[in-house]
Amino acid sequence: MEIDVSTPALLFPAISLLLLAYTNRFMGVTQLIRQLRRDLNEENYTQINRQQTNLKLRVKLIILMQAVGVISLVFCTLSMLSHFFEAGSFGVITFGFSLILMIASLLLSLMEITISGKALNVELEGLEKPEP
Repeated sequence: MEIDVSTPALLFPAISLLLLAYTNRFMGVTQLIRQLRRDLNEENYTQINRQQTNLKLRVKLIILMQAVGVISLVFCTLSMLSHFFEAGSFGVITFGFSLILMIASLLLSLMEITISGKALNVELEGLEKPEP
């Protein structure tokens, strides 16, 4: 398979936007954790404690998503660089790794979104009126 220098360059905007979205998710979780800490009291301790496990996992996943995304960008850059040194097969291989890492990052993002949805359901349970 032949690729030119512009093929890996097509991923740059996508990876950059993904990293920005991941950073926004991280900041959102950070704000939520700080808010929960401020609101913690005896009455809501159980509900917040249930969210703690989800939040810890979400933070780990977001950090991993970002790390894999950055490594994908590095491989994409190496692929472009290999074209300047006329190492075509190395460029194809590194571009392939870049794509695989991008897929991994997206799958981690899907996992984090699923956990986020479960956390929202826990929050909604706290809004329900207790049955007599």
